[in-house]
Parts: sequence; C-alpha cells; structure tokens
Amino acid sequence: MTKRSAAFFDLDMTILAVSSSLAFARPFYRSGLIGPADVVRSAVAQFSFVTGDTTHLQMEQMKRYLSALVTGWDVDEVRQIVDETYDSIIAPVVFPEAVDLIDEHKAAGRDVIIISSSGHDIVDIIGQRLGVDRCVGTKVEIVDRKYTGEITFYAYAQGKADAMARLAQEFNYDLSLSYAYSDSHTDLPMLDAVGFPTAVNADSRLRDIATERGWPIRDFTKPAGLQSARHRLSELTSDLNTPDNRRNALAVGGAVGSAAAAAGIAWLASRRRADAI
Repeated sequence: MTKRSAAFFDLDMTILAVSSSLAFARPFYRSGLIGPADVVRSAVAQFSFVTGDTTHLQMEQMKRYLSALVTGWDVDEVRQIVDETYDSIIAPVVFPEAVDLIDEHKAAGRDVIIISSSGHDIVDIIGQRLGVDRCVGTKVEIVDRKYTGEITFYAYAQGKADAMARLAQEFNYDLSLSYAYSDSHTDLPMLDAVGFPTAVNADSRLRDIATERGWPIRDFTKPAGLQSARHRLSELTSDLNTPDNRRNALAVGGAVGSAAAAAGIAWLASRRRADAI
C-alpha cells in the first residue's frame, strides 16, 4: 500500500489566536459549570498564555487545574456548549492563514489532523467546524457520560509525537513526507517527527531553534475578530457584576488592568521581534 502524507496542526496560537481550553469560560460560567473564581483564573491565564513562551511547569499546572475543574462535568453538555458558541467565540479568532493552509493541504490530497493539549471533546468540535479529517486532544476518563478528572492521555510534548506515530501506523502516513505546524517550543517532538516542520507565531525559544535548523517561520496576522485584551476580559467577567459577586468583580477589575497591560506589551514585543527577523 502506498504511503500518504499528512499535515498536523497544533491548535492554540497556531490555528486560533487564543487558548481553546480557556476560551469558553463565559458560557461555562453561565451554564453553572464553573464559579466566579474560575472565571477570574481562566481570564488571567488566557492572557498569560497569549504572551507566548509557555513553560513546561505552566503546562503541568494547567493540566492539574483543568483536570480538577472538569471533574463531574457532563460530556454531552460540554460538547453542546462548545458547538453552540463556536460561531461567537472561536470563529472570530481563527487565523485566516491557518484556514488557507488547511485548504491547501486538503487540495493536495493530504489528511489534516489537529493535535492539541486541550480537551478532546473541545478539539473535536472545533475540528469538525474547520473541516479537518481527525482530531487528537487530551482525554479524560468518562464514566456514565461524566468526566472523572483522571487524564488517560495528555496530548502534550512527546505525547503528541507518540499520537502521530500511532496515526501514521493506523492510516498509513509517511511522517517523513508529512507537515507539522506549531507555535511552541514544547511541541518540538511534534515538529521533529515530520519531514516538513514549520514554526507558526513562534515563541522566542522555538523561533531561535527554527532559525538554527533552517525551518520555515510564519507569523500570521492577528484575526480581525480578536478583541483588545481589556475588552475581551470584560466580556468574560461581565456576568460577575451582580450584588452577590461584587467582590469577585472588583478582583477581576484589578486582573483586567494588569493582564491587559502585560498582554499588550508582550504582543507589541513579539511583533517587533518578528519584524526584525
């Protein structure tokens, strides 16, 4: 059987200009899945995430936080929320260049796979909307259609490369003829696994590595629908501004100022680094 090539895409900051795990804080809050403190934490974490240079320690902390957070959630409710809010939350923050790349690979006859550390059910819905062939995300044990919180597969670092190898065996992909795209140095195993890696919106460490190895480096244009850091945080937290949640809202207000300022400075710095290269 003739081997085929495939194209593997990271999701957050590669296809999306946000963290998919954190993007749904507002609808999850409205549905009663998370509380005010979780909204605050998710909002601040979102803007820490988009500044880039995420460390392994931060990813491990995120893993533990999300594992505890989703314990007891109804799987079907989560999938319904993601599907119903995709157009308002995710569609506006998709990089157009990423969509073009996906279309180019599909036109060339390659399967397109999203592989992300975000939860599989979130990644799967997003992937369906983007028209990709298959998705791989972090998997949490499910009992009676509810998450137990026990992570059975973490799609992160070497875990992504291992998943790619399994897919290559199952679907007869030749990884040496395949493509991979990511923004983070934590995805080096994923990029090293293919013959044609590309650094997209790369953090500083990945940018340096890609330069040393002669890999293509691409910087996508910020999506027109991506709102300013301050306005986006205010959306996430507006529902907290009730008499019972005044204290939480004030706490969020402080977080808004510092997180928005940090995100804005980091964004400008990253663009200046990209322009200088």
